[in-house]
Amino acid sequence: MTAIPVSPPIARKESTPTTLHGHTLEDNYRWMRDKSSPELIAYLEAENAYTAAVIAPTKELQEKIYGEMLSHIKETDESVPYPDRGWYYSTRTIEGSQYPIYCRRVATGATFDATQPEEILLDVNVLAEGQPFMSLGGMSVSPNGRLLAYSTDNTGFRQYTLHVRDLTTGKDLPDTAERTGSFTWAADSKTLFYATEDEVTKRHDHLFRHRVGDAQTADVVVYNEADERFNLGVGKTRDGKYLVMEAGSHTTNECRFLAADEPEGTFRMIAERVDEQEYYVDHRDGYFYIRTNDAGKNFRVVTAPVDEPGRELWRELIAENKEVPLEDFDVFHSFCVSSRRVLGLPTLEVNEFATDGSLALAREISFPEPVYAAHSHVNREFETRVFRYSYQSLVSPASVYEYDVASGASKLLKQQEVPGGFDAAMYGSERVWVEAADGVKIPASVVYRRDLFKYDAKNSLYVYGYGSYGYPLPVGFSAARLSLLDRGVVMVYAHIRGGGEMGDLWHDAGKMMVKKTTFSDFIAVAEQLVEKGYGSVDRVAIEGGSAGGLLMGAVVNERPDLFRVVLSHVPFVDVMNTMLDASLPLTVAEYEEWGNPNEAEAFAYMKSYSPYDNLKAGAYPAMLVKTSLNDSQVMYWEPVKYVAKLRTLKTNDSPLLLHINMDAGHGGASGRYDYLKEIAFDYAFLLRELGVEG
Repeated sequence: MTAIPVSPPIARKESTPTTLHGHTLEDNYRWMRDKSSPELIAYLEAENAYTAAVIAPTKELQEKIYGEMLSHIKETDESVPYPDRGWYYSTRTIEGSQYPIYCRRVATGATFDATQPEEILLDVNVLAEGQPFMSLGGMSVSPNGRLLAYSTDNTGFRQYTLHVRDLTTGKDLPDTAERTGSFTWAADSKTLFYATEDEVTKRHDHLFRHRVGDAQTADVVVYNEADERFNLGVGKTRDGKYLVMEAGSHTTNECRFLAADEPEGTFRMIAERVDEQEYYVDHRDGYFYIRTNDAGKNFRVVTAPVDEPGRELWRELIAENKEVPLEDFDVFHSFCVSSRRVLGLPTLEVNEFATDGSLALAREISFPEPVYAAHSHVNREFETRVFRYSYQSLVSPASVYEYDVASGASKLLKQQEVPGGFDAAMYGSERVWVEAADGVKIPASVVYRRDLFKYDAKNSLYVYGYGSYGYPLPVGFSAARLSLLDRGVVMVYAHIRGGGEMGDLWHDAGKMMVKKTTFSDFIAVAEQLVEKGYGSVDRVAIEGGSAGGLLMGAVVNERPDLFRVVLSHVPFVDVMNTMLDASLPLTVAEYEEWGNPNEAEAFAYMKSYSPYDNLKAGAYPAMLVKTSLNDSQVMYWEPVKYVAKLRTLKTNDSPLLLHINMDAGHGGASGRYDYLKEIAFDYAFLLRELGVEG
């Protein structure tokens, strides 16, 4: 156990009770919500100073880990160039630079010609000069290739400003818009459609039409979404013929379309929203191709004529598979690709179109490892006979392949180089199934270094979890992770219910009034992997962020004895106070994930697991809680209040540390080197508490 060299700051208490449904929520730290308060800023700085003092003895270890991670990264590198309307686009990085550079070269033939002169579209390092934070929200080149629309956030609050750059001069035009979301070009390369957010709730609720260079005419409001559960987005079909505007909540959506060459026209409805039904649209040869869950949670594909796209004329192309969810569907001129999940692992099936539009030849792209990630890569060309996909695993670096539809053969275009002596054969991965409390089998992905791992050998066990929003936990390659594996840590990714590994049904089994299933699943994974000999019972570390931070708080409250170390990033831990405040960003839309606490039954259930409301006196594991002052998704005060309250209740001397990034948002530092330093900070804390620093 680490000795604490100094005393932590103690926050002032000020009782601000909330009574609802006959229950009173006690909140002694609500005053911390005042971001302009000098008292608050002083307290946050005191917390950072305390954390710095406690973690100071690990400075040498942090530097060592950072050096290790850096040694495994090819700092000067370039992505695989992809074709799009007469150009090849790529992204590159330069050693010593924090941010990527976006480039293109003229396409002179069917293959990429590296001898063509490079044109820099956007150097994010230049945008970041003088800024403590810089994030690129999105970028889109006009159809004629002459203009670039892009958006930036320099605070971390995910508040993006839209810019337009003239690519012939490299200069930005006066055309700008604030608080923007998605955006897309019409076919004339002059009209730009973009969504904007509400100033208070950060919900994207308006769609605007803008004419580039027209300073005299105000941007036109094309649509306003009144339902507070729904967010607006806009995009374009792969063939470029139609703009698609989507209004969507967590469980329901509807789409409208507009011919890309008629930007002054009116968006037409495809099919009106129906509660608990979703559909996603692309276009081919006069028909919309629609992936929808109207007939079942695992989705099917239907087609509909553009002239009459309503549900009554939907014709089934691919039936729903009751066992295997259809996660995505890519449409090209002569073929389509279905992305499915079989027992939680992704598969890609390629189907060619017959002359009558039916599906003719079908081939599945096979993958060799027991645990992996595979999905569609950048495929901008509609008229093509090749399909690009990415593949990686817990032990295999990210790769980009090109699949030839005619031959069924895949060609490796690039595998991410991992310098510093990396040898994939030194590492092993497994898929392990554990039994949940109700008998359901839960998959877990395990990775370790082969020569350092033996069953029942008292390994340190690290378990990562999320389990919300139907999000499938990624199992890709991480060069940074090698610093833990090379010290004998066995790492586990728990694919618990509430996530999306098994489709919408898996998500539904861990949200709303069965949310606690997520927590019991995670505990079962940790317990049973210890029982199976993957780690020692007294050396279990866990990590989660955002909704995964809620997971951390809930499982620690339930089983503080099971875990030795906890890393909790931007954690959603003050469930009740946040979900009772409809003025906060995301709250109303989140009713479909957590429940509405204004309803008595939901209030009682949510209160029964809310980490902040269920803290009690007792011994707790070593904890590092991290947040950012400009977080727009989980407000900084949630983890700050959580730590302040826990300090008054924990009875043992394990470290409880809070670190606040005063210049970032939900994702932490924006620069790649700064981000690695944050990981080194976390890993040093974790390894010290596990006693495996060497």
